[in-house]
Amino acid sequence: MDKIAVLIPCYNESKTIEKVVSDFRTVLPDAVIYVYDNNSSDNTADIAEAAGAVVRHEYMQGKGSVIRRMFGEIDAKCYIMVDGDDTYPAESAREMANLVLFHQADMVVGDRLSSTYFEENKRPFHNFGNTLVKKSINLLFENNIKDIMTGYRAFSYRFVKTFPVLSRGFEIETEMSIHAVDKNLQVENVIIEYRDRPEGSVSKLDTYSDGFKVLRTIGRLFATYRPLRYFGIIAGVLMAVAAAFFVPVLAEYIETGLVPRFPTLIACGFLAIAAIQAFFAGMILNNLHRKDRQEFEIELYRAMDEKRRKDSEGRQEEVN
Repeated sequence: MDKIAVLIPCYNESKTIEKVVSDFRTVLPDAVIYVYDNNSSDNTADIAEAAGAVVRHEYMQGKGSVIRRMFGEIDAKCYIMVDGDDTYPAESAREMANLVLFHQADMVVGDRLSSTYFEENKRPFHNFGNTLVKKSINLLFENNIKDIMTGYRAFSYRFVKTFPVLSRGFEIETEMSIHAVDKNLQVENVIIEYRDRPEGSVSKLDTYSDGFKVLRTIGRLFATYRPLRYFGIIAGVLMAVAAAFFVPVLAEYIETGLVPRFPTLIACGFLAIAAIQAFFAGMILNNLHRKDRQEFEIELYRAMDEKRRKDSEGRQEEVN
């Protein structure tokens, strides 16, 4: 088991990967640097290997697919995940690793938004999207994560080995953040100095299509992790619409004793029934989610037992 594993998912980062690997080797000499190449058409893998990284490959396209492979293959006491585009400072890695190794943090977030991100990033829609995602998740999930979309994070062994990777693309960061909040894992924030990509390096993130994917992921995870609130909102809206159309019908009935708008009354009845169904669906799913939380706690204990076993085996090998 590695003490610190630096995980760098890469797709066509030949202009920056050598500097990224060299910087992290300097700051974390006790770490193993892993570069996972995701079908690059340039010589990213060769440059990374020449710079001293352990190079592996993931042939399913997408950042989420790469992270699934990395988390499954590598065992470490602390994981540092960083992009290969040289936008994140290696100098912050030691502080982030120490929070995992010595302060029991499960996820450490490299917070760009509290420092230089909005000055360095020249893409206004990226800035707007990051702010929108952060505020949406803060509102829906009541958390204190300062930067939801950052690609610079540190993880504990138990986070990595119990995190179900479902997303295939850039929405994976959102999924990580919400998972940590929902499972009551210890999350810390470290302010980092963000710098924009160097000239000639191109972002793989599509502002609009990937942005909509992230927002869709937030909605999906809100329904999954907060089902009572999600379906409660739907039930409230349906009941409010039913009441708004029913009140005039009721007033006319009280005044004249007649109900001339039967279709409206019938529609109100169906809306009210749908609202009740949505509410009870939320109740049932909320109980299932609570059971899932209990099972997850058991998985955490299993992950920690596995970590202790591997630590013991490693110490035994050193003695021998």
